Amino acid sequence: MNELIARLLGHERVRAARHHIERTDEVTLARQAALSAVPAPTGAETQRAARTAELFREVGLRDVLIDEVGNVRGWFRGEEGRGTGNGPAPVVLAAHLDTVFGPDVQVGVERRGERLEGPGISDNARGLAALIAVAEALVRTRVATARPILFAATVGEEGSGDLRGAKYLFDGKKDVGARHAVPLPFVPAAFIALDGAGLERIVHRALGSRRYHVTFRGPGGHSWAAFGVANPANAVGRAAALLADLPVAAEPRTTCAVVRLGGGTGLNSIPQEAWLDLDLRSEDPKALAQLDVTVRAALDRAADDENRRRTTGTPRLRLEVQLVGDRPSGTTPRTHPLVQVALAANRALGRDAELAAASTDANVAIALGVPAIALGAGGRAGDAHLTTEWYENSDGPLGVLRALLVTAAMAEVL
Repeated sequence: MNELIARLLGHERVRAARHHIERTDEVTLARQAALSAVPAPTGAETQRAARTAELFREVGLRDVLIDEVGNVRGWFRGEEGRGTGNGPAPVVLAAHLDTVFGPDVQVGVERRGERLEGPGISDNARGLAALIAVAEALVRTRVATARPILFAATVGEEGSGDLRGAKYLFDGKKDVGARHAVPLPFVPAAFIALDGAGLERIVHRALGSRRYHVTFRGPGGHSWAAFGVANPANAVGRAAALLADLPVAAEPRTTCAVVRLGGGTGLNSIPQEAWLDLDLRSEDPKALAQLDVTVRAALDRAADDENRRRTTGTPRLRLEVQLVGDRPSGTTPRTHPLVQVALAANRALGRDAELAAASTDANVAIALGVPAIALGAGGRAGDAHLTTEWYENSDGPLGVLRALLVTAAMAEVL
């Protein structure tokens, strides 16, 4: 793969694309700041999607559209006149539109010296800006590739979005988990997600998760007069304690966390319901499935324990478990050409690389057996998911160049 990257770096049009990336770096940075300032809470990405579609058209992508769930798509055909029907499988380069910040958060961007500050300026305004920069460089310098490239800006990557845009991109249905066996409208040759800043990490292991909203329901009543009825708040406490004591695997790393809890209506009332939210994670699908079984058993035990302690003749506590998030896991083997190309690109640019695990849009492709990775888009960043998030463009052009090299290698430059 070192030879392939060296050949690309010496290719006349790829060299021209590199010069274009370097020459227009300030334009990329300005787009990043402008996109970051357009609100895009998970589930409400419409404004940012519309602006991204405009930019896709401005840089010369073809057949630009916003699909049913809000993803923005645009095509680079590679060879003049080549379509995507019965031709070679495309390469997908993607970046997510949404941020973790709600509609009440001001997402304006301020520049302080070399630093841009604003909620979402790195995650994922940087990825979007790099996505557009790669598209523009390929189009303007007329790089020819054997495979077409689909540029996709996806919705619902963060939190409760549950990778909704990436799932729809593959299965063409709303709110369908990636693990469902449904026909794909196309099977990409490779999927590359641009997510946040940095050059060091190459994410080839998909960190899967299952998220649950767990509710215990009981009769409730006055905290004195009804004392002795099954208490949902007690059950939540029992469940949290049992879950905290669960043995979890260190290899593959597997975790179970109580992330939120609540319930009740007043200081002198036994609640009619109390709840907790759970986040289960693992890189390994089997380990995650086993953890799921263990957690459900612990929840049942918490309900049973509280029911056994209730006053005879009073109603039983009820347990409800709602799946609110399902992110698949898996691995693109480190020996796969896609991973090796990314490592070779880092070496050619003089940067170390670390193979890593994370939860990104690439999870969906990996779980479906499509070779996939996630890459940072260059620069330095900090305070991710905080309103004090910041970005510094110290090596921003290298991040865009790496994305171009990996994409071009998988699309087979002619």
